[in-house]
Amino acid sequence: MASIQFLGAAGEITGSCHLLRAAGKKILLECGLIQGGREEDARNRESFPFDPADIDAVILSHAHIDHCGRLPLLVKRGFQGKIHTQTATADLVPVMLEDSARLAAADVEHGNRLRARRGLKPLEPLYELADVSDAVARLKGHDYDQCFELYPGISVRLQDAGHILGAAIVEIWVDEGSGERKLVFSGDLGPSGAPIMRDATPIADADLVLMESTYGDRLHRPRDQTIVEIGEVLDAARGSGGNVIIPAFAVGRSQELLYWFARNYDEWGLKRWKIYLDSPMATKVVDVYRRHQQLFDRDGRHQWSNGDDPFTLPGLSFVSSMEESQALNRRDHGCIIIAGSGMCNGGRVRHHLKHNLWRPGAHVMIVGYQAQHTLGRQLVDGRSTVRIFNEIIRVNARIHTVGGLSAHADQQGLLNWYGHFHARPPVYLVHGEDQARESLAGKLRAVHGAEVSLARAGMERTI
Repeated sequence: MASIQFLGAAGEITGSCHLLRAAGKKILLECGLIQGGREEDARNRESFPFDPADIDAVILSHAHIDHCGRLPLLVKRGFQGKIHTQTATADLVPVMLEDSARLAAADVEHGNRLRARRGLKPLEPLYELADVSDAVARLKGHDYDQCFELYPGISVRLQDAGHILGAAIVEIWVDEGSGERKLVFSGDLGPSGAPIMRDATPIADADLVLMESTYGDRLHRPRDQTIVEIGEVLDAARGSGGNVIIPAFAVGRSQELLYWFARNYDEWGLKRWKIYLDSPMATKVVDVYRRHQQLFDRDGRHQWSNGDDPFTLPGLSFVSSMEESQALNRRDHGCIIIAGSGMCNGGRVRHHLKHNLWRPGAHVMIVGYQAQHTLGRQLVDGRSTVRIFNEIIRVNARIHTVGGLSAHADQQGLLNWYGHFHARPPVYLVHGEDQARESLAGKLRAVHGAEVSLARAGMERTI
């Protein structure tokens, strides 16, 4: 009998990983990186709760690192199957994983210098670029709405999740001879009406649903109010004479920010600013967006077809080299710097925060979810000092949490998406902290009469 076992993102946001056993095969849904602090880094290095060599295939919903970030490690430890995903995701994954490998190598090199002075043994990176190449070679892209046979008795279809470019809802049909059963995995669902992305595809039938719950306990601020708020932040920053630092995910958030900058260029007085996208990865992602314009919503396709490309915004510079990035830290005003990582736990944004957080005139705009134990979460929680590169930095900058740009559906959006299922199938909530999951579970029961469970690590459920 087919079953699904929850192995990651079961009570937390990152590290998405679930194991499907069906028709004599073992299929992994996702193999994401666990993000956070030192404890989470150590968990990434632990043995998988299965033998990677026994996994027949992986199905990946999208390219964010908390969903794909341990794929090179999976291959390094023995996985030899194919990684099935949407075509645009197959183009994004190499960009994401190569950046992840480089960041890991840089962090380990820095850490090993400290360990050497303490007489400790050096650590090795979680994986290297060669492991990334091995994982990328196993990617197989599929178009939306195209059903394909994964193995005899197992068929799969990917539908648009509306989250980021190439993000997919995964439909899986299993027939082991006693009747067909259907599993639906939501992946990460996007909000309705977001720019560039299409709305998440409604699904009508399932026997079991795995559903994300990132914002299961809250409603997003309306996007039009959020756009007004961004303009107010920029006005305040111009008045205080400092820089604006925006930690942003390289896929999705960075591109949407540029979209809104282009739409509000005159109203926000952006000609007075120098705008820097300081992320080689985000720059590569822009190229992938340009290659997959057919996946945009109607307004997005119309904008691009008319030559109104927000990635050619006046005053926008794409920063590639480390020298160019370091030069920005010598400028104390007039700069809007968009840099990764989105949770401030890696990448160039940490350098910009180190050089700006202590400045009273600086502003930091938080535009995405911040997992527990990350530097971004500390800033959102109002810490007066933070540690960056083993240096204590006082937080004198103004921290703005702008929630309305989320690429995740809020509680109402999640309720609406589940509401399309005709027979109200049982649902397991994943990819959410317990407070969010408990709140969403209560709403699903009250509004839809759904049978709802909170997935726990190691728990297994028949389909």
